[in-house]
Amino acid sequence: MNKTLLIFRHEFRHTIKRTGFIIMTLIVPLVALLAIGVLQLVSGIAKPTVEITTIGYMDESGGFQQYTSQGKITLARFDTPEDATKALVNNDIKEYFVIPSDYASAGVINRYTLEKQIAAPPATTAAIKNFISGNLLAGKVPPATIDLIEAPLNLVTTRLTKTGAVAPEQGGLGNLIIPGVFSLLLVLAIIFSSTYLLQGLSEEKENRLIEILLSSVSARQLFTGKVLGIGAAGLAQVVV
Repeated sequence: MNKTLLIFRHEFRHTIKRTGFIIMTLIVPLVALLAIGVLQLVSGIAKPTVEITTIGYMDESGGFQQYTSQGKITLARFDTPEDATKALVNNDIKEYFVIPSDYASAGVINRYTLEKQIAAPPATTAAIKNFISGNLLAGKVPPATIDLIEAPLNLVTTRLTKTGAVAPEQGGLGNLIIPGVFSLLLVLAIIFSSTYLLQGLSEEKENRLIEILLSSVSARQLFTGKVLGIGAAGLAQVVV
């Protein structure tokens, strides 16, 4: 007689009644809710601080005097390399760059800093690029066009169906977050279920209960019922 269903019911009921199973089933969503609440509280209390970074520049080619305020970065002009280096050593500026006299033909800008870096930070690169572009275009195109050129690319993507119509589901972060959350829950359920399976087998082996069970049912029925019962309990955790 196949007793797999009987073993399945016993293992499922025995697992969901475990104190550790109940605690872990309840503590994961409670901790998640608590973390969300703390994050919302901290984000509501904390006020973002705007730190203005000053970098220096030398204009050997002439004509670069406007647009010295680039978001969180302010550009300060120096007349000689000695003054710029002294300000850098005294931490009056974070770094400085030199626009050489042949910039129009060479297009090279020399940057000086005290830090070891493979490449300039993106914010610094963007500030210098916008500063150069704004001064080169000043008086030649309208200010609105300069702002449009310096603004980051705002690319809006629309998904279409195979018929060419706008798709009702456009995707977004939900397509990434929801599968990630459920994947994490599934991994937790598998870990907990395998732990309960090993614990149950160890207890039955120590109490010699496994010998009595194997005398009544086949090994295939025993382990199939155990795996299905404990696996169902793990899926119940995911549902909760």
